[in-house]
Amino acid sequence: MTRQDDELEALLDQIPVLQGLPRTVVELTGGLTNQNLRVTTPHHEYVVRVFKGDPELLGIDRDAEHHNTRAAAEAGVGPGVVDYRPDLGLLVIDFITGTTLENESFAEPGVIERAALACRRLHKGPRFSGDFDMFRRQAAYLRTVEESGYRLFEGYAGHAAAFERVRQALAVRATPTVPCNNDLLAGNFVDDGEKIWLIDYEYSGNNDACFELGNTATECDLDAEQVEALVAAYFDGAQRHLLARVRLQSLISQYGWSLWGAIQAASSSIEFDFYSWGQERFDKADRTFRGPSFERLLEEVTGAD
Repeated sequence: MTRQDDELEALLDQIPVLQGLPRTVVELTGGLTNQNLRVTTPHHEYVVRVFKGDPELLGIDRDAEHHNTRAAAEAGVGPGVVDYRPDLGLLVIDFITGTTLENESFAEPGVIERAALACRRLHKGPRFSGDFDMFRRQAAYLRTVEESGYRLFEGYAGHAAAFERVRQALAVRATPTVPCNNDLLAGNFVDDGEKIWLIDYEYSGNNDACFELGNTATECDLDAEQVEALVAAYFDGAQRHLLARVRLQSLISQYGWSLWGAIQAASSSIEFDFYSWGQERFDKADRTFRGPSFERLLEEVTGAD
């Protein structure tokens, strides 16, 4: 065993449900702000999420993540929480046996409808700790980028006025917030064959349900027809103003999360091309801000169907 393996085993030995038990440990792929470990004992399987990165820099509240993961489990859509050790920097949850979705999975029959149902279950569950507002988060991320001298995407500042117009338009028909995951990339949907589970509550908080759908559309690279199907499945019909709301929330997701990539590119020790990740999202936002649909969406989100 390497020194790193020894340190990891020593860490796991401090978790009561793992102490004194034979176990196998497999690192799961996909974590960009956690090291996710699948730990199997003779009686149970767990995921140990070892926290990485600077939570303040990225706007992550680990206590809220713990609380909200419990709330999602109570809603019947999230994994059970086994242990939370902020002193060790880790969260232990149940392992969900199933298939992790990929972007291509959403083209399969029934997947979009089942994903929408999972979101509805979460949104009808217990309130979360804390709120999530991408407009406030974008402003905080932008301050971090500017004050730290991090590299910003060319042309980013040129959309500030349009971004504010979106904020004002979304405020016209705002609805009560609901508990949202706010980070539903394909890898955070797990299909056990009977239902779809939602995992990873680092960025969770009470938010507009349409942000959840719009962010999912962006992260899972849904095309226009798939977005309409997602909205129709969630709301039992794709009303024009709701479809426009989801598309605008997708836009602000792209514009805001792109800065997360800029921050990670400058500060993270993880070997991953965060800048290209952020550039891809900014490019999507840039096309919409400049495109022919932008003015129409602003009109539709505030108007009658």
